Amino acid sequence: MGDCFFKVFSLEKSMAKTDDTKRRTRKDILNRLKSSGPATATALAEELGVTAMAIRQHLYDLEAEKLVSTSLDPRPKGRPAKLWALTDAAETYFPDAHAELAVGLIDLVRGTLGEDALDRIVAERSHQQAEQYSQRLNRSLNLRQRLDGLAEIRTEEGYMAHVEEGPDGLLLIENHCPICSAAKACTGLCAMELEVFQSVMGDDVTVERTDHILAGARRCAYKVTPQDG
Repeated sequence: MGDCFFKVFSLEKSMAKTDDTKRRTRKDILNRLKSSGPATATALAEELGVTAMAIRQHLYDLEAEKLVSTSLDPRPKGRPAKLWALTDAAETYFPDAHAELAVGLIDLVRGTLGEDALDRIVAERSHQQAEQYSQRLNRSLNLRQRLDGLAEIRTEEGYMAHVEEGPDGLLLIENHCPICSAAKACTGLCAMELEVFQSVMGDDVTVERTDHILAGARRCAYKVTPQDG
């Protein structure tokens, strides 16, 4: 009786461990596709340290749940590569901070106080945001260090941000928008966001948005270049 119970317990424990591993791998796949865009199963396997066969099985399961889809990427030689990408349905796995509440408050302010009042509230929020960021960013640091610091703050807020070296300068990239629903309801939030970045980065640089999630891009990206070029 004791041996039988031990075997059942061990089997249940092993199955639970397998389920945890499966969930972690699925989450890693979704995060990778969210942060870096479409990828092949082979590339995902190499990056995540999982066999290509296992990755493909996870991808097929995610496809069945309509969380990922495929497209063909033509190559100069050989057959086109199959790229896996997130679908719109996968966005539910990434937080949109208090979306319903935020949109409701925006509509309430607009309906009761008017558009001008909403603009003033957004401007004040952005002013406070710029002050908070500035307190954490040391102006004595070089441009890359300041931008890395800003990316760290934005990641803490759920934007999945990082900095890349672009052909024309540095890029602040945000792979997720945790206030996307609110930003759709009040476009001033995005407009003021650009002003916040310009304010905290300083007058010696130019900040311009090159990709915008609300315009249909996979990510938001901002090119940051010194004023002297």
